[in-house]
Amino acid sequence: MANAREIQNRIKSIQDTMKITRAMYMMSSMKLRKTKQKLEDTEPYFYGLQEQISNILLHFPDMEHIFFDNRDKDRHKNVKRKAYIVLTGDKGMAGAYNHNVMKEAQRLCDESEEYKLYVVGELGRQYFKSQKYPVEENFQFTATKPSVHRARVITEYIVDLYRKEELDEVFIIYTRMLNSIKEEVEVQQLLPLKTHTFIQQEMLDKARQKQGNFKHHDHDDDYDINHSHKFEDGEDHEDTYSNSDSDYLIYPSPKKVLKSVVYNYVTGFIYGALVEASASEENARMMAMQSATDNAQAMLHDLSIEYNRVRQAAITQEITEVIGGAKALKKKKMKKKKQAR
Repeated sequence: MANAREIQNRIKSIQDTMKITRAMYMMSSMKLRKTKQKLEDTEPYFYGLQEQISNILLHFPDMEHIFFDNRDKDRHKNVKRKAYIVLTGDKGMAGAYNHNVMKEAQRLCDESEEYKLYVVGELGRQYFKSQKYPVEENFQFTATKPSVHRARVITEYIVDLYRKEELDEVFIIYTRMLNSIKEEVEVQQLLPLKTHTFIQQEMLDKARQKQGNFKHHDHDDDYDINHSHKFEDGEDHEDTYSNSDSDYLIYPSPKKVLKSVVYNYVTGFIYGALVEASASEENARMMAMQSATDNAQAMLHDLSIEYNRVRQAAITQEITEVIGGAKALKKKKMKKKKQAR
C-alpha cells in the first residue's frame, strides 16, 4: 500500500489534470457554438441552390448532364477511378472521432480498384501515410476554422479533374453530429449527383405545399431537349433550349444554369461537411473531456478514502507506539523501585 505522501502526490497530479480537461471542455464548447452558428448562417443559401436544381430537374428529367448520373451511360458504364475526400482532425483527445472516419475511409480504399485519396486534417494524413496509402499532396488543409474559400479551392480542383474525366466518382467521408451525444460517419457522393434524389425532394416539397394550402402553379410542359436551336441568323446557340410545339425559348439553357448552380452546390456541400466535421470533432472532444473529468473525480474520491485510511492507520500506529512506550517506561520505573527496596 502506498504511503500518505505518495497518495497526496497522486491527488495533486489528478487535480492538475482536471484543470486541463475542464479548460479543454470550455474551449471546445465555445468552438462548437461558433461552428454551429456558421452552419446556420449559410444553410439557407445552399438549401436555395438545392431547390433550384430540383426544380430544373423536375421539368427536365431526361436531360443528360456531366454533373449528374444520367450522363452518357454507355461511356461511363464501368466506374473505376474514384476520389475520396476524408475529413479528420488535426489532433487527438476526441474519443473515437478520428478512428471511425479513418476506419471507414480505409475500408472504401481497400474495396476500390483505382482511387485517389485526399485527406483534410493532419492526424488523418499522418495515419494514412504511415499505412502506406497514396495520399495526394495537392491540398493540405487544416481541419480547424473551415471557410467557404477553402471549400471553393477543393471544389475547383476536384471538379476540374472530374470534367477532364480523370475521375469517375467523387465521395466525401466525414462525421455528422446527430445530437449532442450521438455521431455517425457519413459517406456522400459528390459527383455525379443523383437525379432521382433531387426530383423526389422537389415532389415532396410540392406535396407539402399542397397540404399546407399554398397556391403553387406548375408548368409541366413536355420539352424537347436539344443541344442547339437554329435561329433566324442561321447560328447555333448551345446555351438556348426550345419547346418542340411552340416558339418558347429558354435562355440561358438548363445545362448552362446547372453548370453554375451545381458548382456552387458542391462548394456548399463541401463547406457544410467541413463545418459539420469540425462541430463533430469539438463535440467529441467535449464528451471525452467530460468523461475524463468524471473519471478523475471518481479517482479523487477513491484516493481520498485511501488517504484517510492510510492517515488513520498512521495515527493509530503512532498512538499505539506512544502507549507502548509509556507502558515500557512505567514498567521500568516499577522495576527500579523494587530494586531500590
